[in-house]
Amino acid sequence: MPQTALTIDELAARAGVTVRTVRFYGARGLLPPPDIGPRRVGRYGAEHLSRLALIEELQQHGLTLAAIERYLAQLPEGISAHDLAIHRALVASWLPEGSARLGREQLEQRAGRPLDDADVERLAAMNVLERTADPDVFVVDPGILHLGVRLLDMPIPLEAIVAAREAMQKHAQAAAGAISRIFRESVWEPAPETEPDAAMRSLSAQMQPLVVQALVTAFQRSLNEQLWAWPAPAAEQS
Repeated sequence: MPQTALTIDELAARAGVTVRTVRFYGARGLLPPPDIGPRRVGRYGAEHLSRLALIEELQQHGLTLAAIERYLAQLPEGISAHDLAIHRALVASWLPEGSARLGREQLEQRAGRPLDDADVERLAAMNVLERTADPDVFVVDPGILHLGVRLLDMPIPLEAIVAAREAMQKHAQAAAGAISRIFRESVWEPAPETEPDAAMRSLSAQMQPLVVQALVTAFQRSLNEQLWAWPAPAAEQS
């Protein structure tokens, strides 16, 4: 069943929460109402999955329900599942990493579909999951699992996924190194009387969320520019 037509039970299973939790979040306005289908059955979509992942990320790191409500209230109306996933990644980037250790059956339940070895290999290449010594146990990032599953059916070769990941890691390391040098030269070295480790830790805690958000925004804009620069298909050019 596609992710745009989930029942409340299927949504809860994929998100790893209870139906009661989904109903509670809906009643508090943390989740938008579902689309009402035949027989008055509510249908949930990818944006509900992404929103639940973001709520879980915020909750796991100590935010109160009131704080989560304030955070979500600041999001643009009608925000997409893609942009919700970016928000979740930004939150996770400056908070301790969260992951789940899942058996294959649990993984497939969260994914909402059977997963063969090729699927697992592609998800691993996307950093959605990591293998363990047990071939049927995986360390999974639940927040981006459903996004990775959506990519499984896209015509992208595994080699292209690996190459793209390597390119992003390479340039991310270069950007991180350049930014670290700028901060070190402007904050650490001009203030030798300050305890270096304490100064850098304080700077990192304050700046990391802003830097990560700026990098994601810059990357999105650059990627959009590159995509729009691609030649149009022949049918559109004629």
